[in-house]
Amino acid sequence: MDIKQYMQAVGSAARDASREMARASTADKNSALLAMAKNIRAQTNEILAANAEDVAEARANGLDAAMLDRLTLTIKSVEAMALGLEQVATLPDPVGEMSDLKFRPSGIQVGKMRVPLGVVGIIYEARPNVTADAAALCLKSGNAAILRGGKEALRANQVIASCVQAGLAAAGLPETAVQVINTTDREAVGYLITMPEFVDVIVPRGGKGLIERISKDARVPVIKHLDGNCHVYIDDSA
Repeated sequence: MDIKQYMQAVGSAARDASREMARASTADKNSALLAMAKNIRAQTNEILAANAEDVAEARANGLDAAMLDRLTLTIKSVEAMALGLEQVATLPDPVGEMSDLKFRPSGIQVGKMRVPLGVVGIIYEARPNVTADAAALCLKSGNAAILRGGKEALRANQVIASCVQAGLAAAGLPETAVQVINTTDREAVGYLITMPEFVDVIVPRGGKGLIERISKDARVPVIKHLDGNCHVYIDDSA
């Protein structure tokens, strides 16, 4: 596979899809989300089988217990993915929402209106449920998404992605509005974060090392959390 050519094709398709998603009606977006939830429930056995292969390979490769726990799906967690999609469908559509409207001395009314970002690249590690969660939030907000999950979850991510894309198609929306990178080659991430012509923002979700690397090398704006706040309070009487 020519990684550069592949990533440019993914980016170009996402850019085209983002224009359609920005115009998509609330009803169509909600219809897609509900269809995705239905597909995930229908494909529960396939998702769990793919995940079992991912877990077996990760265990053989010496993945630590905490990462294995994050990687492992159950019937309950698959159902939680479907419920999450349905919950997002019930949320108000943020696109077009207006606030802070004020009349200027000239008589012109000025305010803020929420619009989609365009193409959102999301890079995450061993949690396959993030594939459904990220797809849902990007879809509801009228964006296209390029998702790059951890190599440990490749098989499960691909099955979940097929459920997502079938849901988009069922609602008459472009399947390329959500694409999961189908290679574990790290070079793909390098291209994803340096394609401002195709990608509008990158959201890394993972450990400090991942976020530092993305922030250092990206040519696309990055929404990051890095260290966060970890405070401990101990009372004098303890």
